[in-house]
Amino acid sequence: MQDVIPLAPEVRVPKSRLLIVDDDQGMRENLAELFGSLGYDVRTAANTPEALAVLDEQDVDLLLTDYKMPGPTGVELIEAARKRRPGLQAVLMTAFGDSFTEIESVRRGAVGYLNKPFEADEVVAAELDRLLPSAVLATNTSALSVGEISAATERPERVVGMHFFNPAPVLPLVEVVQAEASSDEAVETAFAFAERIGKRPIRCRDTPGFVVNRILIPLLNDCVRVLDEAGVTPEDLDKAMRFGVNWPIGPCALIDLIGVDIHVHASEARFAALGDVQAGIDDADPSEFRRSGSARRGCLTRFSGGGYGGSAGT
Repeated sequence: MQDVIPLAPEVRVPKSRLLIVDDDQGMRENLAELFGSLGYDVRTAANTPEALAVLDEQDVDLLLTDYKMPGPTGVELIEAARKRRPGLQAVLMTAFGDSFTEIESVRRGAVGYLNKPFEADEVVAAELDRLLPSAVLATNTSALSVGEISAATERPERVVGMHFFNPAPVLPLVEVVQAEASSDEAVETAFAFAERIGKRPIRCRDTPGFVVNRILIPLLNDCVRVLDEAGVTPEDLDKAMRFGVNWPIGPCALIDLIGVDIHVHASEARFAALGDVQAGIDDADPSEFRRSGSARRGCLTRFSGGGYGGSAGT
């Protein structure tokens, strides 16, 4: 595994025990690595029963839980945990557009983390705006419009984009996105925070795909077309790009890391905003990507047992 980016000394914390609860194994492992590098003694659990078992057996200073999980939600977990440990500090990660009426019960410590590009992000943003009136709200979307999300709030000037790249503990880039209504103060706050945790942020406007995905998505889609049209294997395509143009990772391995499902969603959002003219290729419509044999073979993500199986480092 690559080394974790060293973090700024001022954000290191005294040794505290953190319990991370998320049914997504990849997210759980990334968060554990990130907070471990910050100095936390990390424990993890995949669901509410596992988390409560950890709380019964060990002292925990902070609980970090996803909202949507199989069985009891993150809200229900926090409520149950605080019955066992009154005053337990908790952070609720919200990435889905579910009903957030229950969030009132965990108002203290609730933090919105709009991680995945779902249509109901605006619902989440509106609820967070109500619960956290003085906070800067940052969405980690890679494809949706920050401006459209901020329009659901009463104070769009404090909504910005902070697009982290996967895997977040390893890749230092953060795109700090300024929508039309985003204030300079909110942008600079987000930029300074990214620097403080050891990242290398850049500022950009709220345009489709921001910077990296604006360039990367059509390039990766062309790589997928080559799989079908040139009869090359994913392993050989990765070797071609790694040893021919010095890419650090092959395109198939990169799509595996991103997740084919996530890449297709980002492709569709980009195409809806820009169309084939901006993409620069005649068949830029990602529906072609969905129909391609290589995309069907490379379904979903490496965490679900799918993916292309491209060679990341061989």
